[in-house]
Amino acid sequence: MSASADVSLTFDNDLGVDLSGIPSSFSIDVTHLPKIEVDLDPITLNPITLNPITIEPLDLSVRIKEIPSIRTHVPAYFTLGLSILGFELVCARLCGEAQVITEPYEPNPCEHCGEPTRQPQPVPVPTPAPTPAVVK
Repeated sequence: MSASADVSLTFDNDLGVDLSGIPSSFSIDVTHLPKIEVDLDPITLNPITLNPITIEPLDLSVRIKEIPSIRTHVPAYFTLGLSILGFELVCARLCGEAQVITEPYEPNPCEHCGEPTRQPQPVPVPTPAPTPAVVK
């Protein structure tokens, strides 16, 4: 099996990268693959026999009856971007904390979403200005 590839790159804008030392043609040649042999003796499990008692091989199964109620905080750092030849063109980074919650969800005081609810405050009623006294 033999394969070859010719690569030529041209850019209209100067990226400040010198590509002169990178070869432009490559060839890969695989002429022989070695033979791989794995030799294992057969494994057998025979029943154990005590004079009147025969014990068969054990069949064991494990299951989860209930998923435990937990709230786990997991640090999260995500990067989504686009780069060409190692130059980062666009990148958005998000960091914070994710949670794995398997318990009935009751938000902590800092986890409430939506509009904050405020207790109604009494609105002061303006008092009417005193009327000037008329002297007769």
